[in-house]
Amino acid sequence: MEIKSKAAAPCACHQKATPRSEQELRLLKNRLSRMAGQLSGIGKMLDENRYCGDILTQVAAVESALAAFGYLILQDHMETCVVEEIKKGNTAVVDEAVQLIKKLK
Repeated sequence: MEIKSKAAAPCACHQKATPRSEQELRLLKNRLSRMAGQLSGIGKMLDENRYCGDILTQVAAVESALAAFGYLILQDHMETCVVEEIKKGNTAVVDEAVQLIKKLK
């Protein structure tokens, strides 16, 4: 039996045409770091056999923080990427934006 190696598929990722400012990038990364800290804290709570209600409260806090983070990214996307594409005549970007909004729901 011959095993064929599969080459990695090319990245379908896009690059932002308008880069994020250093301040914006720093603020977003700080939010991510806080969420990572919260997740780590939940792991410690499990290790300490903490009360389920306390753990669920922290889970809800992380979910809320992640949703807020997603909406910040979405707002930036709408204000930059979507506007830029519409100005170029690419109205299909509106459908993409709608699909992204549905994913965040």
